[in-house]
Amino acid sequence: QVQFVEVGGGLVQPGGSLRLYCTVSGLSVKDNEIAWYRQAPGKQRDRVGGVRVNGEIYYSDFVEGRFTISRSNVKNTMFLQLDNLQPDDTGVYFCNGVTETWPWGQGAWVSVSS
Repeated sequence: QVQFVEVGGGLVQPGGSLRLYCTVSGLSVKDNEIAWYRQAPGKQRDRVGGVRVNGEIYYSDFVEGRFTISRSNVKNTMFLQLDNLQPDDTGVYFCNGVTETWPWGQGAWVSVSS
């Protein structure tokens, strides 16, 4: 059974940082393209970026160099470093495969407010 468990969210002020973790079970992160997503309140879920099987990392345009995605093949875990957070970054952050066919986890809530 494939399962994603996201942790590390919280409340930060604008300009602050958070590091999110996504522990994956039931599949290997090095053999699947896994991505981070976020869903702002009242909006659709958008892809933040991901890691391809060959290790290439990519980001959506709105990231603008502020976020960093990485993975640990040994720990079978995905990471999302969020820097220079802004109020528009508020939302729930998830990880899943790029085909989005596996069950979604509960996500990690990120709230950016002064």
